[in-house]
Amino acid sequence: MTYTRRRGLAGLLFLAPYALSFGVFIVLPILVALVLAFMQFDLTARDSIKFVGTKNFVDAWKDDYFWQAMRATLAYVVLMVPSLLVTALGMALGLNAMTRGRNTVRALLFLPGMLNVAVTGILWQWFYNGEFGLFNFLLKSFHLNPAPWLSDKAYAMPSIVLMSLWWTLGGTSVVLLAALQQIPRQLFEAAVLDGSGPRALFGKIILPLLKPVLLFVVVTNTIAGFQVFGQPFLLTRGGPELSTRGLVQYIYETAFNNYRLGYGAAMSWMLFAVVAIFALIQYGFLRRSTA
Repeated sequence: MTYTRRRGLAGLLFLAPYALSFGVFIVLPILVALVLAFMQFDLTARDSIKFVGTKNFVDAWKDDYFWQAMRATLAYVVLMVPSLLVTALGMALGLNAMTRGRNTVRALLFLPGMLNVAVTGILWQWFYNGEFGLFNFLLKSFHLNPAPWLSDKAYAMPSIVLMSLWWTLGGTSVVLLAALQQIPRQLFEAAVLDGSGPRALFGKIILPLLKPVLLFVVVTNTIAGFQVFGQPFLLTRGGPELSTRGLVQYIYETAFNNYRLGYGAAMSWMLFAVVAIFALIQYGFLRRSTA
């Protein structure tokens, strides 16, 4: 065996564990879910398993609970993505302007993102607790009425978004900060010599050069937003009155609480289609704006 072939074989051997894991834990479940989407598969009545074609998709289309969950998911995405983008960009601009302590602040910002969503959820349950929570304690300290953070429909979704914002802000800010630091300083110096102010610097230099990274942030966080599960599940269990039950939680409850695996798989593929459509629209829009 030649040296080149030995090198190639060694590379394949190193790649094999990952390829095997990817096939078993990613590709195989996707294929199984695709098959189940066209089946009636109820774990409580296994003898009734049969092929039903597109019936599961039609049932989901007519399911009021499916659309209620879709609306809750869309509300989360619409609130979360712009809030994260604006806040993270502002934080990155502030960090980029700092001359001392930047690394310390960046590390502190990044710390919440290192926590597991379960730990974050437990922490914010305490923050939002109506009797002894931190936020209501602060409101009472200023002689203000306590707020029903998780028990009122008007507060519940914004409260979940606030938790998600705190959890993800650091990582997104660091990504944008890294992109800002790649902009040549000569561009800023030349613009300042030409009499450009902060608004012109942001609109004509920073924003155009950051658009590819902003595209990445918007698309990835939109995809993550449609897949949100841990935050509403831990804080509100989908309440009050199902106002925060997202589509992933409804799929989870349908498949694993009600044992309707076929119906849950069909809704999963419908969610995939929605996410793909939104991601492609955003990508096309931002791609044209950067051309």
